Amino acid sequence: MAYEETGLTEKPVIALIGTGMIASSMAALSAGHGLHTFVFARSLASENRCRNYVRSAYLDMEEQGLMTDAQREICETYVHYVYTYEELQSADIAFECIVENADEKHAIYRKLEENCPKLKAVCSVSSSIVPEVLAEGMEKYGDRIFVTHPFNPAHMVPYFELCTAENTAPEAVEYAVKVLELLDRRPVLLKKTTPGFIGNRLQFALLREALKLVEEGIADPEDIDTCLKYSFCPRYTSIGIFEHFDNGGLELCSTVAGNLFPILSDEKEVPKLITDLMAEGKTGAKAGEGFYDWRNTDMEAYRKRVSAPYWKFCRWELPEEADE
Repeated sequence: MAYEETGLTEKPVIALIGTGMIASSMAALSAGHGLHTFVFARSLASENRCRNYVRSAYLDMEEQGLMTDAQREICETYVHYVYTYEELQSADIAFECIVENADEKHAIYRKLEENCPKLKAVCSVSSSIVPEVLAEGMEKYGDRIFVTHPFNPAHMVPYFELCTAENTAPEAVEYAVKVLELLDRRPVLLKKTTPGFIGNRLQFALLREALKLVEEGIADPEDIDTCLKYSFCPRYTSIGIFEHFDNGGLELCSTVAGNLFPILSDEKEVPKLITDLMAEGKTGAKAGEGFYDWRNTDMEAYRKRVSAPYWKFCRWELPEEADE
């Protein structure tokens, strides 16, 4: 989105705490939009990890014809790596992107309170810790700390879900929404707190039913994935589920729901199919086996398949020159 359309009075300065995949992806995103982005790194090794990720993300964009080599070099100048919180003092908004540990997050928020007087919002990318817990005990920024949960990679997947507490300041949320819109994201504000927010609740509801189909011997994982890839999932990249069923008619929806809901999985524990595989050491791609045998998989080709549906969202308004 063009800067003038957001309602922001000045370009925001971004602080990112962390150098993992989400933080690195967000660095590529914000720097790619010409925003000065300060990445707090704990070591040279973590800085280099983030730097390499950002460059790789931009090289992928070059390969897709979405960025030139000169534009990549300009975008890279907007990422600044720092080792002290004092160097984040110019930040207008911070995104905390560390491990899911409330105590460690609280320690970071206290450092931000001490060193960053301009912060209008402190956003956690947490996928499991509710904002009431995140803001607990904060003296200065308690009403500015809330969740902005992305999906990986954040520079390609445009959706962010925002989850706030009762005492979260509306102006902090409004500012974060404007910044995310400037970054061409599609933020959704939850009306109340729930574990898993929207995306993971939907994704794991689908997974639970898929696991039941396998456990009942109705289909193999490969068959279910074929169904998803070649039936209704492509539809939902251009229309929503409520749009679809509204268009089909709620009479039909009601009839099918009445037939299917009684037999759908209502499993409340981790399914045995998963625990059995884990007990065998088959924990997924990193272990070489999970539902699939990954040992001879071309992982670069797999990565490209993962990215393919999202390239249409990466048509950014790139900075035309370096702004030191």
